[in-house]
Amino acid sequence: MSASAARATEARNTPLPPIPAKRYFTIGEVSELCGVKPHVLRYWEQEFTQLRPMKRRGNRRYYQHHEVLLIRRIRELLYEHGFTISGARNRLAETAQPGRKKEAELTQPVDITLNLRQSDVEAIRQDLMVALDLLRDLPG
Repeated sequence: MSASAARATEARNTPLPPIPAKRYFTIGEVSELCGVKPHVLRYWEQEFTQLRPMKRRGNRRYYQHHEVLLIRRIRELLYEHGFTISGARNRLAETAQPGRKKEAELTQPVDITLNLRQSDVEAIRQDLMVALDLLRDLPG
């Protein structure tokens, strides 16, 4: 059995763990959540333009929830359906097209007029300042 066939069989037989409700994931966490080694994730970043994790301190990668879902989709196309990298890239581009028009509609500016008194605005501003102070006090 070839290495790719063994990988595909293992991918089909290994259920993936649920994705925790958190905002950012390290490359190690994503590796475990998606059943893909970190060096493969770094390679996929070069091959799939949709995959752009945020990089912070010391070039550490932080993936968001939608990127974890995208990685699982890429894994499914490559390992379970036998697509090539190019074929998976094309399939992802095809499935992204129908949503483009809807996405464009969602990003159009919307005129929202609020009837707020100056005291309401000031109270909201104070609440935001308190929240900002709390966030600044968080470690890390």
